[in-house]
Amino acid sequence: MKKNSKQSILLLSIGGILFICLVGVYLSRSILLRSIANKRTTHIEQTYGLHIHYENLEMCSLNEVSIQGLSVVPEQRDTLLTLQTVNVKLTPWKLLKGNFEVRNIRMDGLTIAFIKRDSVANYDFLFSKRQCQSEATTKPATESNYSHRIDRILNLIYGFLPENGQLTQLNITERKDNNFVALSIPAFTIEDNRFQSAIKIKEDTLTQQWKATGELNRKARMLKTELFATGKKKISLPYINRRFGAEVTFDTLYYSMTEENLANNQLRLNGKARVSGLDIFHKALSPEVIHLDRGQLTYQMNIGNHTLELDSTTTVLFNKIQFHPYLRAEKKEAQWHFTAAIDKSWFPADDLFGSLPKGLFSNLEGIKTRGELAYHFLLDIDFAQLDSLRFESELKEKDFRIMEYGATPLSKMSEEFTYTAYENGMPVRSFPIGPSWEHFTPLDSISPLLRMSVMQSEDGAFFYHKGFLPDAIREALIYDLQVKRFARGGSTITMQLVKNVFLNRNKNFARKLEEALIVWLIETERLTSKERMYEVYLNIAEWGPLIYGIREASAYYFNKRPSQLTTEESIFLASIIPKPKHFRNSFAENGQLKKNMEGYYKLIAGRLAQKGLISEIEADTIRPDIQVTGDALNSLVGDTPESSSPTAEEQ
Repeated sequence: MKKNSKQSILLLSIGGILFICLVGVYLSRSILLRSIANKRTTHIEQTYGLHIHYENLEMCSLNEVSIQGLSVVPEQRDTLLTLQTVNVKLTPWKLLKGNFEVRNIRMDGLTIAFIKRDSVANYDFLFSKRQCQSEATTKPATESNYSHRIDRILNLIYGFLPENGQLTQLNITERKDNNFVALSIPAFTIEDNRFQSAIKIKEDTLTQQWKATGELNRKARMLKTELFATGKKKISLPYINRRFGAEVTFDTLYYSMTEENLANNQLRLNGKARVSGLDIFHKALSPEVIHLDRGQLTYQMNIGNHTLELDSTTTVLFNKIQFHPYLRAEKKEAQWHFTAAIDKSWFPADDLFGSLPKGLFSNLEGIKTRGELAYHFLLDIDFAQLDSLRFESELKEKDFRIMEYGATPLSKMSEEFTYTAYENGMPVRSFPIGPSWEHFTPLDSISPLLRMSVMQSEDGAFFYHKGFLPDAIREALIYDLQVKRFARGGSTITMQLVKNVFLNRNKNFARKLEEALIVWLIETERLTSKERMYEVYLNIAEWGPLIYGIREASAYYFNKRPSQLTTEESIFLASIIPKPKHFRNSFAENGQLKKNMEGYYKLIAGRLAQKGLISEIEADTIRPDIQVTGDALNSLVGDTPESSSPTAEEQ
C-alpha cells in the first residue's frame, strides 16, 4: 500500500513538473519564437548582406503566428520587401513531425520591389557567389534523385498554400531605370481550396486587368488555374518586349496538375496545359505575327530516381493536328541519355498544312492538299557513346496532291525566276535564273568535271535521294556534339536551294521546319526536276565576294567559260563553296594553293575516277596546282591568308 502511494506521489510530482514546464513554455512561447527568429535572421543578414526588421512577432497560440511591420533592405540598396501584417495558422500535428503546413492565412500590405539602377540591383544578392560557395562547402555531393527532389518541392508548395485565406493589397514591382512593371492584387481570396483574384498590371503606359481562378487541393495533390483578361481582351505578357524584344498575347491560359506517388520511389504527374488565341511576334522568328488558334498538352510525366519521362500517352493538340510524343532523359554516372520519338499513323494531309501557325510558315500559308500522311521520328543520344546516336525521320504519303499553292508557287524553280542574294540579311543583288540573264549557264554548258566535283563535295547522292540524307544528318549531329558547336549541318543540295530561294535568312528552328516541309513537297511532288535544280544551284551559288554563278566564277578566277575548266580548277572551285568569302585562305603568300589542300584534291580526284570522268592514273597525278589569271589575282597580291582552306572533313 505504501509502495503504491509512493508511486502515485512520484507520478503526480512528475506530472506537475511537466504541467508547469508546458505552462511555462506556453506563456513564454512568443519569447522563444522571437529568440529563434532573431538567430535565423542574424545568420541570413550576415550571409546575404541584408537588414531584416520586424515591429512585432507573436505566437498567438500553439499553432498561430502573427507578424507586423516586416521589412527586408539589402545593404546600400532600395527596400526589397515590406509587409504590414500577416497571421498564419498552422497544422499542429504536422509541426510535431517537422512539416510546415498552412491552414489559414491573413495577409495585408505586402510590397515587393525589384529595382535596378544602372548596374546595381536590390536583388543581386540572390545570385551572389557567397551563396553558391556557402552551399558548395556545407552541402556534400549527393546522388541525384529527381522523384525525391520534385516531391519535396511540391510538398513545400502545398505546405505554404493554405486551404483558406485572404491576401489584400499585394503589390509586386519590377523597375529598371525609367521602365517598370507593376502587379497589383487588391484581394486574393482562398475558400475551401478554391481561389480567385483580380490582377491589375501596369507596364510603363500600358494598363491591363486580368483575372485568375482555380483550385488547390492539398489532400488530392491537385492544382488547377486559369488566367484571362477581363472585357474579352487579350493578355499581353509584360516585361517580354523590354527583355527579349518580343510581343506575346493570348486569350486564355489554363494549367492543371495532379501528383501520384507510386511504388519504388516513382512519381507521376498528370495534367493539362492549354492556350487559346496565342499571338507571338519577334523579328528573329518571323517578320509577321505568329498566330495559334489553340494549343493543348495533356501530359503524363513519370519521374524516377535518375529518369524523367514524358509518357507516350501524352497528347499534343496543335490547331487541327494531334500526336503523341515520347521523351525520356536518364542520367547515368554524370552522363545523359536522351530519347525522343513520334509515331503518327495515317491522317488527312490537310490537317498538317492547315495547322501551321500563321506568320511562321509564310511560304506555305494558304496551301491546300489532299491525300494522307504518316510520320515516324526517332532521336536517341547517349552522351557516353555518341557514336551510337540514332536518327530517323520519315514522312510518308498516300495519294498525296497539292491542290492549291499558298503564298509562294513552290514550282517556280522549274521556269525562269528572279533570285535575290543577301548579305547580313540585306539584299545585295537580284538577277534572273534563265536565258534572259547574260551570265546564265545551262547545265550541259558546264564542264562535267566541275559538275561532278561540286556534287561529290556537297551531295554525292543528289540524283538518288528525295531531298534528305538521314545518315548525313546523323553524322553531322555526332560531330557537332563532339566539338560542342554547330560545325556541320548535313544539308543536301535541295535543302541548300530551298534555304536560298524560298526562305528568309533568320536562323531558327521554325525556319528549319519550313525548309524541311518545302524540300519534301518539291521532291515528293517532283515540282522541279533534279537536273533543273542542279542547274539553278550552280547558277546561284556564291563563289567569292559578290561572285554568283559558275559563269562569273570561271571568269573571276581563270578567265574561262564554265565548259573549259580543267580537273584541278574544278576541284578548287568545289572547295570554296562552303566558305566563298574566304577563298584567299586557300592560298599561300606566293599565290599558290597551300599544301594542306592535297588531301581534299586526292579525295575528290578519287571520286571522279570512280565515276569514270578521269582515269585512275590521272587521279594519282592530280595535285593542288592552279594558275589564277582572272580578277581574283588582284585580291591575292600582297595579302596574307588568314587561315587554311576548309579540309575535306569540313566539307
